[in-house]
Amino acid sequence: MASQSEKTGKGLTYRDAGVDIDAGEALVERIRSHVKRTLRPEVIGGLGGFAGLCGLPKGYKNPLLVACTDGVGTKLKLAFLMNKHDTVGIDLVAMNVNDLVVGGGEPLLFLDYFAVGRLDVGVAEQVISGIADGCKQAGCALIGGETAELPGFYADGEYDLAGFCVGVVEKDKIVDGTTLEPGDVLLGLGSTGFHSNGYSLVRRVFLEEVRLDLGSRVDELGCTLGEALLRPTRIYVRGLRRLAASGLMKGAAHITGGGLVENPTRMVPAQAKLKLQINLGAWPVPPLFSMLARLGKVAPAEMRRTFNMGIGMIVAVPAGAVDAAQSILELEGEKVFAIGTVLRADQPDAPVEFVS
Repeated sequence: MASQSEKTGKGLTYRDAGVDIDAGEALVERIRSHVKRTLRPEVIGGLGGFAGLCGLPKGYKNPLLVACTDGVGTKLKLAFLMNKHDTVGIDLVAMNVNDLVVGGGEPLLFLDYFAVGRLDVGVAEQVISGIADGCKQAGCALIGGETAELPGFYADGEYDLAGFCVGVVEKDKIVDGTTLEPGDVLLGLGSTGFHSNGYSLVRRVFLEEVRLDLGSRVDELGCTLGEALLRPTRIYVRGLRRLAASGLMKGAAHITGGGLVENPTRMVPAQAKLKLQINLGAWPVPPLFSMLARLGKVAPAEMRRTFNMGIGMIVAVPAGAVDAAQSILELEGEKVFAIGTVLRADQPDAPVEFVS
């Protein structure tokens, strides 16, 4: 049987194979304005080159580069279901810059990787506009990225995202927990929800076990379930940068996968005989978490080791500087709770101690 190309007398093209170069070029033109609004003075050149160029900010005497990479995970599945793509880009930036800033770093530049089976320019622009929104919040420049059209690799209407962030920190201003001592206070910064972690369990409970409608309003949440679940990860950069500049941030932990069990101890140096005690009654757990636990019959211990439970970032500050640290963070719009204490431990690598 003759092939379609033989019937028409034309050879196969890349578009016939599923890759539309013209759509890719159209996307580049549509995202120029989004990229432009994120630029910093250190950025050299514009969009469209093979690589982005960026200088180091002025004022650093002994700068070190800091680099992070992360994705959004299965939270993307909800964006597909709701056909809402303008917030997951913020999540992508947040998961990177929040990791970078806990060490005292200043986010400098960001690159994204957007992979899709068939490029929909409108959807891609929504995603990248969200990335630009996140970069603006974090103060870093979106200097480039890669849009990969991979026919047959992803299901129709689905895509994946990865992000890469580079920052800078003064060598003698690194925050690595080495000054932590018994009596330091743990301040918890409020989250906007599940952020970008635990969504395999979230989808299992809400969509598969109890089959809730993402578009239905839930009174205890004050919005639809879908809106609550797609609320973007909070970006803590400005508050933590100010806190670090004040000299009050002795350690910090971004609460991601591993929840309140695994992440807080990452601020404690490996050989330090210290432990972190967290008071579970020190902050109001948002109703979204209680709802998931109730409907999914998820045990409290499992909730703590999977989710942030309403605390997206923990910082350790001196006991005598709690009020000052809280004021700095609240000026940047953070909800701040004194949630625990640094204590002496009998041996290194002590687990988080939870008290009620």
